[in-house]
Amino acid sequence: MDAEQLLDIQGLKLNLPDGTRLLEGVSLRLNAGEALGVVGESGSGKSLTAMSVMGLLPGLKASGSILFSGQELVNLPDKVMRKLRGARIAMIFQDPMTAFLPVRSIGAQIDEQIRLHHRVSRREARARTVQLLERMGVPDPAMAAKRYPHQLSGGLRQRAMIAMALSCTPALLIADEPTTALDVTVQAQILTLLREIREEGAGVMLITHDMGVVAQACTHVAVMYSGLVVENGPVRDVLDRPLHPYTQALLAAIPPLDGPRPERLPTISGQPPTPDNRPTGCVFAPRCSFVRSECAVRPPLTEIEEGRRVACVLYAA
Repeated sequence: MDAEQLLDIQGLKLNLPDGTRLLEGVSLRLNAGEALGVVGESGSGKSLTAMSVMGLLPGLKASGSILFSGQELVNLPDKVMRKLRGARIAMIFQDPMTAFLPVRSIGAQIDEQIRLHHRVSRREARARTVQLLERMGVPDPAMAAKRYPHQLSGGLRQRAMIAMALSCTPALLIADEPTTALDVTVQAQILTLLREIREEGAGVMLITHDMGVVAQACTHVAVMYSGLVVENGPVRDVLDRPLHPYTQALLAAIPPLDGPRPERLPTISGQPPTPDNRPTGCVFAPRCSFVRSECAVRPPLTEIEEGRRVACVLYAA
């Protein structure tokens, strides 16, 4: 039996009011029970894509399609989106210290989300909050629920943020750099939690710079560059046999765990283009060592084998 298609983003474009295009036509797919890692340099559009799914970019003009369980999210009225946000689609934000309100306790904020989407009493909501914090491995969860964000360590704040995201059992969980600045022990615990969530049937979109995290926690990976997806596919296929020159360069820059240590790691020359100065052809061409005349025309994201898509003239039919 085929897995349920949870998220289908096709040709998503995002423009500033002055017409500057931030996303150039992002296409992604995610099934229930899968974890999609979205990787790329800073400014590639990873978080913008996630925020577009959440409907958290007022003032920006979106076009294309974002289908969530068959429902179109692009230009969905905010009143309707509020019913989905937090209940069916939830997000772990990059910095829980700024994502939580500093003047309210952790528990009060999780309680509020539960009561917003479910008809339960304050007591029932608090019991659910404490249960969630306990599942996240927070010591003395009843006391932790009474604490303010600044009174918790970074690792505990991150767990509380995950608890809040899971409070209404969402079908889609978006995690934006959930392990940044955490020690390796806490990082491993959070990745285990994300894997359990996926195994329970939810879909997970994991935004990260860390290919090691992708290898551990994801079933599929999408590589973004300058507002576009340039390669995607099953995680083992992409990491073991990268096709796009940008993906190859990213993986080559990772220090090897065994074998001889190189005196100098490979780097990608140049800088990513800014949205107002994006090349008309292949967006990676100015930094690519395989550039050719055909790169003057932007290659589409094309399926070259089952489950593998790449946007590069090297693989044109």
